[in-house]
Amino acid sequence: MNGAESLVRTLVASGVEVCFTNPGTSEMHFVAALDRVKGMRSILGLFEGVVTGAADGYGRMAGKPASTLLHLGPGLGNGLANLHNARKANTPIVNIVGQHATYHVQYDAPLNSDIVGIARPVSGWVKESPSSRTVALDGSLAVAAAMEPPGQIATLILPADTAWEECDGPVAPIEARKPPIPSKESVVAAAKALKGAKRGMLMVSGAGLQERGLKAAGRIAAATGAELITETFFSRLRRGAGIVNINRLPYFAEDVVETMKGVDLLVTAGAKPPVAFFAYPGKPSWLTPDDCAIQQLAAPEEDVVAGLEALADELGAPAEPAGVAEASRPELPTGEVSAGSVGNSVAALLPENAIISDESATSGLASYILAGGAEPFDHLQLTGGSIGQGLPLATGAAVACPDRKVVCLHGDGGAMYTVQALWTQARENLDVVTVIFANRSYAILNIELMRVGAENPGPTALSMLDLSNPNLDWVQLAQGMGVEASRPETAEEFNDHFAAAVKAKGPRLIEVVI
Repeated sequence: MNGAESLVRTLVASGVEVCFTNPGTSEMHFVAALDRVKGMRSILGLFEGVVTGAADGYGRMAGKPASTLLHLGPGLGNGLANLHNARKANTPIVNIVGQHATYHVQYDAPLNSDIVGIARPVSGWVKESPSSRTVALDGSLAVAAAMEPPGQIATLILPADTAWEECDGPVAPIEARKPPIPSKESVVAAAKALKGAKRGMLMVSGAGLQERGLKAAGRIAAATGAELITETFFSRLRRGAGIVNINRLPYFAEDVVETMKGVDLLVTAGAKPPVAFFAYPGKPSWLTPDDCAIQQLAAPEEDVVAGLEALADELGAPAEPAGVAEASRPELPTGEVSAGSVGNSVAALLPENAIISDESATSGLASYILAGGAEPFDHLQLTGGSIGQGLPLATGAAVACPDRKVVCLHGDGGAMYTVQALWTQARENLDVVTVIFANRSYAILNIELMRVGAENPGPTALSMLDLSNPNLDWVQLAQGMGVEASRPETAEEFNDHFAAAVKAKGPRLIEVVI
């Protein structure tokens, strides 16, 4: 058995069942091992940003890592943007990055690079295997590192000779460390602070945004009147009828300041205090009021749900939470198709237990607001702000949850970064409905151009934010990659197209020109 096969067998034994890959010459022994080892599903992406984004979507929904397989430093570099998003989401991922054979690196061949230097900014754990006899152990360590609370990216660099040389065989899994329970002192301090607050706010993130954590947060709100809030861009949020509703922080800094005006206590549970997305002339970067006390209930690496439940019990909170969303569906819209009408349609027709992958940017507000009373579903967002995540994220989520409908809401500008994900969806027959909001512009940047104080933008500046000349044809782009696509021209047509798409199996795309 060679090192590559020992690594694949170790990954499978450690619970890694999927490898998203775009391999090259240095990874061919790993690729060959995939034929000899049962239990590892290999999925090809035509661009490394699709591979890493899909691993993010898989990890968020499966709660365990997928593997990537990337070709040397340039392949890893191509995937960095979505690894950045995954790092911000605390998603467990095991990157396997090929390297030249150990004796070949000295010659500085054309593809030679500093892989450790490329990997370090997005990885919580990095190691290069020195020998074929250590590869299996290194793989087991990588899986355990990826599952280190609250989840992180572990990058294992695999020199080609350590993959092809003989080894001793696979090794047993290493048990990952469980998240520590928040201290009794933190729970008591948070309870005391909330009892004395005039306007308290509880900011929840991570596992606290699933049903059990939200119920505990709702109990705390019922006992103290604390307002519930989460980040603007969260990793995964359970929403819908019967679930405790939690508000999102606004995107723009001045709106966050207004939202938090008068808040004299912020209790954090798996979250960090809010800061502005960017710096703006004359606007604050730190968005918590100056006179607001900050009390940490649970750090991101701690058991956030246990902390919330302990706090609810410490407060003697009622069993029934406050803020439970009631069942509600908007009426199907008629007339002109628009971002608002699409939001109505999606909220009205969203299947139960769906997964929304949301990179809709300026076009998605209506769908977010109106879907809150639908049957329960999971909502995934652009955690790190690096666009081009939505399509790959939906791809990985569909692999992790093949029995659930995935709906991807995406702006046209961001979708062009990783459009190749549509090919992977077609190849794997993944159950994803993609709605492209085609405003033919980087619309958010038109807003930001004014907000940063850039005065009197001329035609050259404005053309850098414009996606027309020529117009993108998403129907042809999708069909060219094997995905059925349509372009409804009225709200009624969109209703019909979306309803048919969510009832069918397999990938579909609907372009909405707005």
